[in-house]
Formats: sequence, structure tokens, C-alpha cells
Amino acid sequence: MRVPRLPISALAAAALLLSQTLLPAGTSWAQQADQQQNQNQSQNQTQNQNNQNQNQQPATPPSAGGPGNDNGPIALPKRTAPPPPPPPPPTVKNPPGLGNLSMSVNVPVVNVDVDVLTEKTHQFIPNLQEGNFRVFENGMPQQIIGFQQVKTPITAVLLLEFARNSYYFIEDMWQAAWSFTQQLQPQDYVAVVTYDMHTEILTDFTQNKSVVENAVESLQMPTWDETNVFDALYTTLDRLSRVPGRKYVILVGSGIDTFSKITLDKTLQKIRETPNVTIFTISTGGFARAMGGGMGGIPDSIKYLQADNEMQTYAKMTGGMWFEPRFQAEFPDIFQQINASIRNQYQLTYRPTDTKLDGTYRRIRIQLVDAEGQPLRMVDQKHKPVKYMVVARDGYTAQLPVQ
Repeated sequence: MRVPRLPISALAAAALLLSQTLLPAGTSWAQQADQQQNQNQSQNQTQNQNNQNQNQQPATPPSAGGPGNDNGPIALPKRTAPPPPPPPPPTVKNPPGLGNLSMSVNVPVVNVDVDVLTEKTHQFIPNLQEGNFRVFENGMPQQIIGFQQVKTPITAVLLLEFARNSYYFIEDMWQAAWSFTQQLQPQDYVAVVTYDMHTEILTDFTQNKSVVENAVESLQMPTWDETNVFDALYTTLDRLSRVPGRKYVILVGSGIDTFSKITLDKTLQKIRETPNVTIFTISTGGFARAMGGGMGGIPDSIKYLQADNEMQTYAKMTGGMWFEPRFQAEFPDIFQQINASIRNQYQLTYRPTDTKLDGTYRRIRIQLVDAEGQPLRMVDQKHKPVKYMVVARDGYTAQLPVQ
């Protein structure tokens, strides 16, 4: 196909029409070229200025905004770098198969209940001060760190010998138990336990006085002749070791042991190892023994003396008292003394200077002194000297490291 050729005059006319359409009026090609060159130079200068500004900016943006470096209408607040996270706690790896271990330090303290009573009437002597007491452990003076006079309810076990030995012994036991129940207070906790060949719990700890009275009244017909006081006392102390707080045992019986599996030595050891227990003992059959025995089945006088010595030892070791009434009319007064002793006490606390945990038995001695450190002297209202006795536990067994 052949393209038609336009004549020269037609090309010139087309060029003239194009120039009139694209160029402003009064603007020639030379002027347009100069304007285009100036515009290109201006754009080059602007681009170079922007490049220089970018080169002058820091590599990282500033941490604070503001007019000087604000790129917009809102100035950015200053940003505070967050604190570094705390280092993780150190971990200690235990040997394989061994759990977490802990260690505690046991600083032993010793609590001593002290009764100060008149020798004649066994009345409690009140209003003594901490400075009147001196505590010695194995002959070494100890510093008292706690002192108070208290009057509190009691937690007691009435441990009664109920065997077919003699009517006089049974009658004394019954009168003693009845006198004890009549002096109970509503806040007291009491359990009743009897023993012959076996130990029997008639009633567990209760505050119901009627329950205790009914348990005592049920003692009518004994079954066995044996009087196993070692077994009964050992078992009672073992049960009391699981009862918190201060406890008391009121042991009423002849003191004769005929068939126990536990020996006297083991019983005494149990008494030493049982903390916070005070034993009061009352020997029965005083009238029959004063009349010379004369009844079948009653042990001879040597056995009675041995039994009395053992009953007295139980009480002395624990800070209690031993009574040997001859007549039944003495029982109410005996239990008034026991009540005065166990309801009114001085409580001393000291930290022993011997801190070894070796399981040894350590003897305690309490002494009363005046302001000058001399033995305390007491007088009555007529300024006559008053004899007194200090009743306290004679010692305790130190703990072992594994306890």
C-alpha cells in the first residue's frame, strides 16, 4: 500500500497549527526552551538540597519530638526507654531423686510451772514478782525471759485404781473421785480412766460435769484383783503426749503393782520424757493400813512403804504433790489444795545456756530470793515467820537433733 505524500505547504500548515495549540500566546520556541532549561535547573537544585538534608540527619531518629524536628502538626512526647528485665532467680539443682530441702533453726526454751505454797495449809502465796525467782539448770543460773501469774481451767485425767483388793481401798477411791468432781468448774476438761489388770477409759475429755459424775457412780463391782499401776500410768502419759497444753493426772490408788508388763524404770523414764504433765497422787487404804492390815490379800507393810515411795516420786518428778489420808473426811480438803495448786501458778520461761540437743536429762531448781539476792523470808500479819515450799518439776529431757 502506498502512503500518500502531502505537499510542503500542508506540512507547514500543520506545524503552525500545533504550535498555536501547545504554546502560550506570545511564547516562542526559544523562550520556551529557556524556560524549560531554567525549570530543570531549579528542580536539580531542589533535589540536591533535599539530598544534603537527608545526609545531615542522624542514622536514628531523635528520642524527643518538638518543633525543631517535628515532621507533622503533632509533636511526639519524649519516650523513656523501658528498664531492663530483672535477672532470673538462681536455680539450684538437687541431686536426682531428691526433692526440695529446707532448714529451720530451733531455739529451745523451757517453761516451768511453779507453785509457792505454805507448808502448813498448802495455800497458794500470790503477788510474787519476777525478781523473787532464781532458776538453775544443772547448777547453772539461767536468765528468765518470761514471767506471769496465771489462773486457768484445767485439763486432767482422773486415774482410779478399781480392783478387788479391799473394801477400804475402794471406798477411799470412790470418796476421792466424788470430792474431785464436786470442785470442777464449767471450763475444765476431765477424763476418767480406771485400771486393774487392764486400763479402761470410762469417759473421754468432757466439760460435762454430769458425765463425769455418772462415770464415777458406775464403779460398783470390780472384776480383777491385779493392780497394774505401771501399765496404766505409762498408757495414760502416752495418750496425754498428743494433747496440747498443760495437763494433770490425779492418780488415786494403793500404789501397789502386781502384774504390769511395763517396769518401774520404764515408767519413770516415760514421766521424764512427757512434757507439760503434772501428777498428783493420793494413796488409799490409810485407815486399814494404820490398823495393821489384818485382812486377806492385803500386802504387808514393806510393800506399802515401797508403794508410797513410788507414788511420792511420781508427784515430785512432775511438780505435783502426794497425799496419804487416813480418814475419808480429809478428801475434800485435799482436793481444795490440789485445785488451789493447779489453778494458781507462776509460769517461768527461760532459754537454757546449754543449747546442745543431746537428749540428756537436765535438773531444774527454783529458788526464792529478796531484793538483795538473799533467801526470801515471809511473815504473816503478826510478823511471825511463815514456812513455804516451792513446788516445780525437777527437770526435763532435752530434745534430740532428729526431733
